[in-house]
Amino acid sequence: MNLNHLYQKIKGMTAIALLAPASALLFSGCSDFLEVEPRDLIVLENFWNEKADVDNIVSGCYSAFQSEDCIRRMIIWGEARSENMAPGTNTNDDVNLLNLLNENITAKNAYTDWLRFYDVINRCSTVIKYAPQVASIDPGYTQSELNATIAEMTALRSLSYFYLIRTFRDVPFSREAFTDDDQQMMLPAMPFEQVLDSLIFDLESVKDMAVERYPSVTPLYQTGRITKDAIHAMLCEMYLWKQDYDNCIRYADLVIASKKKIADEIEKASRNSSSQSSDNDLRTNGLPLITDQYSTTTFGNTYRYMYSTDIESATSLTNQEVIFQLVFDDYSNSMPKNSAIGTFYGNASATQGWLKPSDFIVDDIAKTSGRTVFEDKNKKVDSRLYEFINSSSANASINKFTRRNTYVNGSSSTPSVDYGNLWTSGDNRSNWIIYRLADIVLLKAEAITQKLREGVDQETLNYNEPYIAQAFSLVNAVNKRSICQTTLTDTLVATDYVTKSQIEDLVLRERQRELMFEGKRWYDLVRVSRRQGTTTILSQAALRKVTTGSALIANKLSKMDAMYWPYNYEEMKVNTYLVQNPAFSSGETSSYESSK
Repeated sequence: MNLNHLYQKIKGMTAIALLAPASALLFSGCSDFLEVEPRDLIVLENFWNEKADVDNIVSGCYSAFQSEDCIRRMIIWGEARSENMAPGTNTNDDVNLLNLLNENITAKNAYTDWLRFYDVINRCSTVIKYAPQVASIDPGYTQSELNATIAEMTALRSLSYFYLIRTFRDVPFSREAFTDDDQQMMLPAMPFEQVLDSLIFDLESVKDMAVERYPSVTPLYQTGRITKDAIHAMLCEMYLWKQDYDNCIRYADLVIASKKKIADEIEKASRNSSSQSSDNDLRTNGLPLITDQYSTTTFGNTYRYMYSTDIESATSLTNQEVIFQLVFDDYSNSMPKNSAIGTFYGNASATQGWLKPSDFIVDDIAKTSGRTVFEDKNKKVDSRLYEFINSSSANASINKFTRRNTYVNGSSSTPSVDYGNLWTSGDNRSNWIIYRLADIVLLKAEAITQKLREGVDQETLNYNEPYIAQAFSLVNAVNKRSICQTTLTDTLVATDYVTKSQIEDLVLRERQRELMFEGKRWYDLVRVSRRQGTTTILSQAALRKVTTGSALIANKLSKMDAMYWPYNYEEMKVNTYLVQNPAFSSGETSSYESSK
């Protein structure tokens, strides 16, 4: 990263442009200092004077992170190269997208542009730099509030870097705030492992300063802002990438315990809790997951509380499972719209967006046996088959995040589905979930599988048995809560998973089923490839959707370098310290198409 180049692109953002009027509802109480003096007269020296100034910039950091640029890349970087995605309707409108879906990626592909994430990083670093100055002059800005701000901004900055290293591997890393023209900074890329260690160090340093629970009068804050649970979730995943499995499990347990406390509070406050508690525990193996059973024969509860529009009435149960999400409030026209979802996944005018479920996924659903993703034993009673994907149409489409509600009727042996209305074009208000409890539960299950020994001799089987039982119980809880049967029966059988490879495969497939289209799949494949030292599983997955050119793609993806992305051509021109990923073309002979 050439920070001087970055500064020229985002010049002025450190003051006024760091503000985000679109986030005013989420972060209410922002000052009206925009009316005090013209934009070009606002300078750092006369801006950082009171707590309201800090709150405004913090709001701007979140606004930048929920920008269309960022969410598009969260989807593309984390999902599009996997077997989940294929070109949909009007994909030709974005040649960059079409090329990467065909694994034809060069340094001139617009989705290699990382500017917006470094913008978020610089905004957060700016708050961390100047907030202590405000605390020293504003008696209303207490030390505990300052500490919480620093923890919040450190975590958001760390999350931005985490996206970058999972995508590009080695990236320029700095904690310095870049705020004026005199700073001339050109940085080489820091190795993945060093950046990851730095992020873990930063989060460990601030985790105890973070807000644990926001007041009930600001319910959107609990999942829409960084909390201690969110930091624990980040540490859980980062330690898994570091292959420190005990710490991964430790932080997963902290998140689960915190969510269990919230769930117990919700249950205690509910008048009907006594009639539902035992069944909920049965469906989720005692974990504080939301059961998908909406009524006696109707399912779709998890969709309603996590992906639908009923935010205000669903806030309590949303808090039970969602850990951190980017909020697009259904109840206010002043909030920004999730336009990336409307374009990529679909809307009322174009049910099938620029992206669609791949033919491999649709064909897998149609099978009655030999499924790769969804379990044969589920016998089409997995509500996620219907809630996440519309595979019954000739033009299969993505339901997750695009439908206001989706309900499944489980009263017969063959469930039927009632698809809710699609968001209209340009008006998608679904939240974008970054961490939720099922994700953390499955990360814990994956960490447990890495404590297993290879082999099938009796001594190894005896050693592995308790670990496999733990991992299976976690996976089974996530799977079972989605079974749309009035009379619940297990669809996963523990005796089918007695070896390390069998339970590892189960965990990876459950993550694919549960988190499909949430920007997780490619990163899961990269993590497994790093751990195994080979891209075999990643390559096999990516090739499942390929119809032409499979030999060339297989050869390319056989190289570890190829699972990451190339550095952007324009960035390479201004930062001579960057050395291009050898798996990709420099882009010098290809045309450059713009993309949002």
